[in-house]
Amino acid sequence: MEEQFKLALAQISCKRGDKEANIKKITNYIKKAEKHGASLVIFPELSLTGYTIRDELYDLAETVPGKSTKALERLAKQSNMYIIFGMPELSEKTQGTIYNTAVLVGPEGLIGKYRKMHLPTHSVFEEKRYFRPGYQASALETELGKIGLIICYDLYFPELCRLTRLKGAQLSVCISASPAVRRTFFETLTLARAIENTTFLAYVNLVGIEDGLQFWGGSRLVSPSGKVIAKCKYDKEDFLVAEVNYMDIKPIEIFVPTIKDLRPELFDELKESAKNL
Repeated sequence: MEEQFKLALAQISCKRGDKEANIKKITNYIKKAEKHGASLVIFPELSLTGYTIRDELYDLAETVPGKSTKALERLAKQSNMYIIFGMPELSEKTQGTIYNTAVLVGPEGLIGKYRKMHLPTHSVFEEKRYFRPGYQASALETELGKIGLIICYDLYFPELCRLTRLKGAQLSVCISASPAVRRTFFETLTLARAIENTTFLAYVNLVGIEDGLQFWGGSRLVSPSGKVIAKCKYDKEDFLVAEVNYMDIKPIEIFVPTIKDLRPELFDELKESAKNL
């Protein structure tokens, strides 16, 4: 396992409903990341299709693996890199069941996926209308260590981020399609999730305007101490390469031992209390 490596934050805008155009853009950014010596490149939530596509989802969704994931697998092998991207995933069992999914591919092929568990359906959001929620946290084994995957609104729920950490993830990756009205929330939550779990957190947000909804960008890599190592620009496409060094985790774990000081019995109480909301 590599203790130290470079990752690329690929903060892109997407062409709504045009997978071919979006894969072409993703390909160009992968080549750019390769030139910068990155071992991992991360794209936003639903970067394969764009976010505000509503009923078109039923025509655009694909199984995993499927045509688009295989195309990204080939790129991962050619570039010898790991790639994380978002897409609408079609269930293998029914034609009307779709998940909001993060996919991780690498030089060895498809590594795994994560289905978004928390689907916002309030204010400008209507995800429960289209997507089925996932039911499992994800910490995927790679040559870069275990990588935890979460998606956008999941970041509001510390239980999920904590679980990916307890599954062994030293790097949590949150792909996102956050509109500008949520900027302050995400800027705060990315720091909190990294600090409370003593883990690196990479947040990559969509940018641009889709159907009148403005996405603010601001993608970043946060250290286990809560320091913002790298941050992309607001409101425009951007690309940054930053370094992860897992050796930085140990002194923080010793100084702020949040994992060691966990009280598992509280999780049982949390479960029972949540049943009675």
